[in-house]
Amino acid sequence: MPSSSTNQPHCLHHLQYTHTQELIITLSTPKPLQNLHHQPPCYPNSSIQSLNNLNPSSTKPYPMDLSSPLKPSNSTIFHHRTHDLSFSSSLSPFPVKTHFQNLTFRKPFSPNLTIFATLEKQEQELPKNSPQRLLKELSQRKKYVSPNKRVPPKRFILKPPLDDAKLAQRFLNSPQLSLKQFPLLSSCLPSMKFNNADKTWIDEYLLEAKQALGYPLEPSENYGDDNPAKQFDTLLYLAFGHPHCERTNARHVRSGHSRLGFLGQYVLELALAEFFLQRYPRESPGPMRERVYALIGKKFLPKWVKAASLHNLIFQYDDMDKLVRKEREPPVKSVFWALFGAIYLCFGMPEVYRVLFEVFGMDPEDEECQPKLRRQLEDVDYVSAEFEGRKLSWQDVAAYKPPEDALFAHPRLFRACVPPGMHRFRGNIWDFDSRPQVMNTLGYPLRIKDRIPEITNARNIELGLGLQLAFLHPSKYKFEHPRFCFERLEYVGQKIQDLVMAERLLIKHIDAPGTWLQEKHRRILMNKFCGKYLREKYLHRFIIYSEEVQDSYEHNRRLRNPATTSVQQAIHGLSYTVYGKPDVRRLMFEVFDFEQTQSKAV
Repeated sequence: MPSSSTNQPHCLHHLQYTHTQELIITLSTPKPLQNLHHQPPCYPNSSIQSLNNLNPSSTKPYPMDLSSPLKPSNSTIFHHRTHDLSFSSSLSPFPVKTHFQNLTFRKPFSPNLTIFATLEKQEQELPKNSPQRLLKELSQRKKYVSPNKRVPPKRFILKPPLDDAKLAQRFLNSPQLSLKQFPLLSSCLPSMKFNNADKTWIDEYLLEAKQALGYPLEPSENYGDDNPAKQFDTLLYLAFGHPHCERTNARHVRSGHSRLGFLGQYVLELALAEFFLQRYPRESPGPMRERVYALIGKKFLPKWVKAASLHNLIFQYDDMDKLVRKEREPPVKSVFWALFGAIYLCFGMPEVYRVLFEVFGMDPEDEECQPKLRRQLEDVDYVSAEFEGRKLSWQDVAAYKPPEDALFAHPRLFRACVPPGMHRFRGNIWDFDSRPQVMNTLGYPLRIKDRIPEITNARNIELGLGLQLAFLHPSKYKFEHPRFCFERLEYVGQKIQDLVMAERLLIKHIDAPGTWLQEKHRRILMNKFCGKYLREKYLHRFIIYSEEVQDSYEHNRRLRNPATTSVQQAIHGLSYTVYGKPDVRRLMFEVFDFEQTQSKAV
């Protein structure tokens, strides 16, 4: 057996596994081996990284990554140094751990020296960096992911904006810029021309809708360009494109319908407010709001739609009576509002009354439309002669036209809100002291050329009395004289304020959907903001309180702010009845600056 020199370094040459879970390490002496290769027969998935440039004289440990170190002692092949030898196996299902304890290397009798070592199975947890542990934790974590988490729809994914040329071309081709004579009507037209699917629905169902509403069956395109009714077929189609039908997938139908519904809800509220204020001249606004809700409340609308035979156009594939409430009421409400938005734009407010009371058959004297019974304050004051002894019908309200030399834009509505007995306040301290300051702040009286100068003087006198009523808090005279407060002016002012702001937003944002406009509208006309604009003009100093509550209202903002909001709306109501809707726009956007676009004084 040839002998080997002890000065020649020994190196690891071969590893071999046996079936008895023993590790056989073979050492050879002829020359240092550069690489270590291992392919165990009984563990085909195992592998051991090779050692490159193994230098026994190096003081660095060998780059092997087994969990247990190799610590040989009394060996000349390691030059009496203790080295940590580890064998890494990236594919092994368990770590391999070897222990070399008290190994004695004698002078080898052959070039092949075999060493037996025991292999231990690691039953502890997998190390933190182990891929198996990470996969196991990932599989457990997937079990707790919420199954209701949905992918956002494609329409909410941001798209790159159009360049200026394409954007300008889209707006120029849009029907919304086609009518210069009717800017509000033009802003409610669809953003693009109708496609074949739209024209198919118009050909099949539009005649049925027009017949149910009592309109002539010939196409509205036959009207002249100066007639807003020329666009009625287009708006009527958009009115029936509610969000729950298949046609609403098209952007121009969805946006056009929501814009019409946004306008229609305020048209309905203003129309019924004017009607009930003139029909019940002694009633407070509380019962009136209950009457309005009983007519156009969401849960009552399916009854009116079915009475007009329009339910088959809203639910073309379903029986409306068999649908649950949450599936039946939203589409009906959406179509109802949009329908009156279209009628208002094309035919005006008188046609709104006709469709409400004639087509849908609403009866203000129905038992279901009556307000709750409550204790009524005794009203001993007079009403205007045209209201005395009779109730106005919807035909009286719809067909009324003010005379040529009328004092006001809406004279009968003014008489319904301002009682004749207000003349007893003429010449009091507020009339001499506060009225000139208020009129100066609001820009009153407006310059109007009347044929007779006495008409101008009479209007200015009535305007001053109306302003005093607008600043008259209910705590002053309401319990003795129920109508001597700003409540009725506030009621009509709130509705005309909502409608004016809705028209302003529709014209200003022609590409915005109705839901966005609704949120914008609500934020601008929030109650605390209305009172804020009045207080910025220092008009809250002129509110007339009773002596018992004056200190409380002036020093408690929780009482003061709602009172200033009511006065603000009452001023808008008075402006509407005296000068009309243009003056309400002037007050809202020029005097009080509701949109907060004017520069502020520093």
